[in-house]
Amino acid sequence: MRTTTGWQSNAEGTFALDRVTIERRDLRDDDIAVRVDYCGVCHSDLHRIQNLFGEGLLVPGHEFTGTVTEAGPAVTGLAPGDRVAVGTIVDSCGACPMCEAGQQNYCYEGPTTTYGGTDRVDGTPTRGAYSGEYVLRGTFAHRLPDALDPAAAAPLMCAGITMWEPLRTAGIGPGSRVAVAGLGGLGHLGVKLAAALGAEVTVLSRTAGKADDARRLGAADVLTADRYESPEARGRFDLVLDTVPAPHDFGPYLHMAALDGTVAVLGYPLPATVQIMDLIHGRKKLTSSGTGGLRHTAELLEFCAEHGIAADVEVLPSARVADALARLSKGDVRYRFVLDLADLADLPGPARAAA
Repeated sequence: MRTTTGWQSNAEGTFALDRVTIERRDLRDDDIAVRVDYCGVCHSDLHRIQNLFGEGLLVPGHEFTGTVTEAGPAVTGLAPGDRVAVGTIVDSCGACPMCEAGQQNYCYEGPTTTYGGTDRVDGTPTRGAYSGEYVLRGTFAHRLPDALDPAAAAPLMCAGITMWEPLRTAGIGPGSRVAVAGLGGLGHLGVKLAAALGAEVTVLSRTAGKADDARRLGAADVLTADRYESPEARGRFDLVLDTVPAPHDFGPYLHMAALDGTVAVLGYPLPATVQIMDLIHGRKKLTSSGTGGLRHTAELLEFCAEHGIAADVEVLPSARVADALARLSKGDVRYRFVLDLADLADLPGPARAAA
């Protein structure tokens, strides 16, 4: 086994994570070892650190960039020194129809998640990228294009691909009309990507407070909540990207979808209900997706490099992870925190991140 250092949740479920020594497996023939340089702080990290799902102690982090330090003999296309990006899954069965379609995120046997999962070979729990090193199958790491900044690119591997898959599935392009509900870590990338695809983008927001930001990111319009039911909004959009994480009524968004239009629910609001009549009038579609597979992720990175798209980030040293989590819980970030893991090599001994 090999060891590294990382930030682990604690039994109290507080944001003051513990710095601990983590065991990583010795490299298998098709593995790479990656020095983690930058890791995004996702809203799902927040929930799981608070133990909302009863998972116990875990090392979070599932959108990261880094540098290959070692490669097994069966690895092709990657070598020590290469910059890579890794997302929410690090393995799958490789043989089911979903895997064969490049949708490893929907593997029928269940994908191996970057943290909080179970290794398919030895049964050990996976521990995430709030750490100095990560070991994974080389095929689940993507070469990071030279044009992308590694810190700003890290959130593309979860927030970015979560937006990209429904945009591609809906065939969004020039002439399409897209609405993005919620201008946060996911939503701000949804605006950038939809605009770069040639769509006319509108941000749906409770207030006009982020109107200037929305337009800076590429939106043509901002529709506030008091206008959701207005004639100008009804049947206006081909696709609504709903990134709102709290429980809410899907009705207004379905009313805004055009004939055969789609509302993609991506913020995982639980519990959730839908009125069937909201779907019937106009043959509306209510759908969702979970991050993305290898095919679409590679496509996303290429598109972002070509169009100069990355997340708007605030980079903090990893020792300030508690600050990042506390501020994220209050919505105090525009638009994604990213941890710089370089400080782990300089921090002495086990400790707790200051709350």
